[in-house]
Amino acid sequence: MKQIISICSILLFTILASAQQKSLTNEQYFKNNFKGIVNALPAAPIWIDDSHFTYSKEGKNYFVDAKTGNEREATDLDKKKLSENSTPTVYIKGNDLYIKAAGIETQLTNDSSIEVNPTLSPDAKYVAFTKNNDLYTINIVSKIVTRLTTDGSEVILNGYASWVYMEEILGRRSQYRSFWWSPDSKQIAFYRSDDTKVPVYTITDATGQHGYVDNIRYPKVGDNNPEVKVGIVQATGGAITWADFNESDDQYFGLPYWKPDGNTLLVQWMNRKQNQLKIWEVNPLTGKKKPFLTEEQKTWINLDDEGSRITFLQNGKGFIYLSDKSGYQQMYYYNMYGALVNAINKGKYVVTEMNYIDEKNNVIYFTARKENTARKDLYRVNINGKKLQRLTFGDYNHSNINLSPAASYFISNYSNAATPTKIALIDNKGKIIKELFDSKGNDFKSTELATTELIRVLSDDSLYSLPMKITWPINMEKGKKYPVLISIYGGPNAGTVMDVWSLTGTQQWYAKEGLIQVAMDHRASGHFGKEGVNYMYHNLGYWEMKDYTTMAKWLIANGQADPTKICITGFSYGGYMSCYALTYGADVFTHGMAGGSVVDWSLYDSHYTERYMGTLQDNPEGYKTSSVLNYVSQYKGMLQIVHGIVDENVHMQNSIQLISKLQDEKKNFEFMVYSGGRHGWGGNKWLHFQNLKTTFIYKYLLNKEVPKGLLK
Repeated sequence: MKQIISICSILLFTILASAQQKSLTNEQYFKNNFKGIVNALPAAPIWIDDSHFTYSKEGKNYFVDAKTGNEREATDLDKKKLSENSTPTVYIKGNDLYIKAAGIETQLTNDSSIEVNPTLSPDAKYVAFTKNNDLYTINIVSKIVTRLTTDGSEVILNGYASWVYMEEILGRRSQYRSFWWSPDSKQIAFYRSDDTKVPVYTITDATGQHGYVDNIRYPKVGDNNPEVKVGIVQATGGAITWADFNESDDQYFGLPYWKPDGNTLLVQWMNRKQNQLKIWEVNPLTGKKKPFLTEEQKTWINLDDEGSRITFLQNGKGFIYLSDKSGYQQMYYYNMYGALVNAINKGKYVVTEMNYIDEKNNVIYFTARKENTARKDLYRVNINGKKLQRLTFGDYNHSNINLSPAASYFISNYSNAATPTKIALIDNKGKIIKELFDSKGNDFKSTELATTELIRVLSDDSLYSLPMKITWPINMEKGKKYPVLISIYGGPNAGTVMDVWSLTGTQQWYAKEGLIQVAMDHRASGHFGKEGVNYMYHNLGYWEMKDYTTMAKWLIANGQADPTKICITGFSYGGYMSCYALTYGADVFTHGMAGGSVVDWSLYDSHYTERYMGTLQDNPEGYKTSSVLNYVSQYKGMLQIVHGIVDENVHMQNSIQLISKLQDEKKNFEFMVYSGGRHGWGGNKWLHFQNLKTTFIYKYLLNKEVPKGLLK
């Protein structure tokens, strides 16, 4: 009842307010120019020391004393000090390697081969990189290059990750890098990947006279994975020490961790089923290993790709370990021998980041989704688990938490669905010292903007309060039904609904046109920890669609949604959910736009798919019920299917198999491919893709011609 009253109040307020407010202009709709309504945020402040920082505002740089909040315009001396404190950076320009320190650029290499992933050593004396799948270092002063490995080839990759390791284990931010400096800059740990047994997937495109062919080593469900060896080598060269693992075993290796003294390498090992994590302590001189820490779960364990699982204390007394073994990601204090000392926090909330450890006072600063799963807050807690305190304030999402070097102060960007972003300086007791910036402009109140709010809908089994962020049409008429556009991703622990401010021209235009715009998250999206995500084990598709259906039905019953125009759209996993909605969920969802979609999980890669679904042999029913292809006979409505022809992540094979099934069933649909398109594309093809979606929305949801000038 509260939610229905809320909507009625919104409608009444909107009708009364709109008569006194001015509408947006085409410049604002089409070019996202909202200056004066909501002003652009300044660049992130930069801390100079624990109580001073600089930031920019209205084209000027300011120097701020955090103790008092007093600020003055930055001087040349301030800027020079900041430049002197900056860290040297290494990068590739052309085919060669460069370093920039104190504003001075120096070229380090000059050859025809391309250096890849240059990484500065902790002491800033060396740069490590790969070239032609071998690992190298270069001395920055002498410019002497040392080749550390010699057997790199098309299938032997030293310090350069195989595709499935980059995509699913080390993460895209690794950019294929699979080598890691020791803290003392003396050694480098690296992975040697042998892709010989990994099946080749051939991708073709129609460019040129003879076409384009790309062969990629891509293991699908049940296929052979890369055989990986863990090596350690001196930065100046010499014999390689191989860790005591059998590379022929069916296994995975996650990010390794050097102990702070550089004398031990901790290697994350996981079985192929991905429910056992064993962290081994490896001697870099001999390669011998011994058990350090073990974790096992009934479903699966994620291999972290951010290096956040273990954080060592500088005093050498232990480390903080992040784990979701309780059902929610929490912090645990272990000694240096891998024995648990105590749990640091407990409860049904997710720790999203450990921001800083104050060892002098035994305090940890961390970010969590505790007060509201759609909001982040900063907290402090003693390492022994006592004296938990929320440091941020209000019913806001606090993002971009920027702590001073010793955590005496922090800067927070905060907002919610109804409040434009503000920036505040706060001390480590939670006291607001100064409001630095408010993005709300002078014209905000006098401008007609659509209402956006966060709503919770109870799941069918009454276990979860599902979050849904809605932008309502401007000037909604009581009793009138409105088309709905639902934008989702849907993957495990990959929610998109947060209580944050957002304003775009497209959002406001469609609100003016009478479209209800929705983002929604299901129980396994991360809002409800690993406890919620576990529902997806061996059962992708079902729970996501069940919860999405519940929320769509709520919109029909309570939000004036037109049941004949419930459109869902997404890309990648979101494409999968859109295809699944128009087949398995076709009794509720009437239209869909799906890009880069998986349609059958047997067609996707080994590591991601088997983590959730197991293999075809041990979960045949799950693969059957999760496949879009098995529900094509139930398809009705209209689905737009889009794919990049050379998509190396979700192969176009998926969309081709779906359209073939649709054709066999004599079903109508729309299909578009993009030559040269990977798992996404840019340039005019991207604009064409946006126009394609715009045309679909007008044709099927708004039932009118696309206005002149709207297409890009």
